[in-house]
Amino acid sequence: MAGGPFEGSGRGQVKRQSVSQQIQESLRARILSLELEPGQNLSRGEIADYYGVSQTPVRDAMMRLEEEGLLVIFPQSKTEVSKIDVAQARETQFLRMSLEIEVAKTLIRAGNPELLAPVDSLLAQMQRAFEEGDLQGFAELDRRFHRALFEAAGVAPLWELVTGRSGHIDRLRKLNLPDPGKVAEILGYHQRIVAAIRAGESGKAESELRGHLTGTLAKADEISLRHPEYF
Repeated sequence: MAGGPFEGSGRGQVKRQSVSQQIQESLRARILSLELEPGQNLSRGEIADYYGVSQTPVRDAMMRLEEEGLLVIFPQSKTEVSKIDVAQARETQFLRMSLEIEVAKTLIRAGNPELLAPVDSLLAQMQRAFEEGDLQGFAELDRRFHRALFEAAGVAPLWELVTGRSGHIDRLRKLNLPDPGKVAEILGYHQRIVAAIRAGESGKAESELRGHLTGTLAKADEISLRHPEYF
C-alpha cells in the first residue's frame, strides 16, 4: 500500500535468532503505542521487506498477535490491527487485579523490605519522568513498576501471562495517559501501594490497587467518544 508504515529507505533491525519472536515484539510495541492504529491494514510483504526477512516469520508473528487479539487476519484477503475491545479489556483487568492483590499480600507476608528496593528505585525514576513531563518514559516505567512487584513476589511468569492479554487495556491507557492529572494520579497510587505493603496494611494495599487498576476502565466510554475510530 502506498505510503504504508513500513515503506521508505529505513530498515528494521532484527537478529537472526528467534526472528519471528522479535518481529512479534516489534509489531506489538508499535500497536500498543498506537503508531499502528486500530483498523490499519498491514501488508505481510511490506513488513518482510522492512525487516529484511522472508514472509514466513512475519506470518508466524502475525498469527501469534492474532491470538493476543491485536490483529485480525482475513484469510486470502487482508490483515488489520484490531479495534480496541473494551469487554476484553475488562476481562484482562479482572485477571490482573486478582493477581496483583495476591502479589501485594505475598509481599506483606514476606515482611522483607529489601524485596522492595527495585520498586523504590522505579518510583524515584517515575517521579523524575513526571517532573520532566516525559510521558513515554513514564509509561515504560509504569510497566516496569508492576513487573517489579511480580518479580519481588517470585511470580514473574504471571506478569508475562497478564501482559500477553493486555493489548486492549494497554491501548486504552495510552489514550488516557495524556489527560490532565492522570500521571500524577498514577504516581500517587504507586506510592501509596508501596507504603501500604511496607507497613503491612493488606486492606489498604488492596484498596489502592483496586482504585489504581480500575481508573482507566472507568473512563472507557469517555475515551471511546473522543476516539471513535479506534473502537
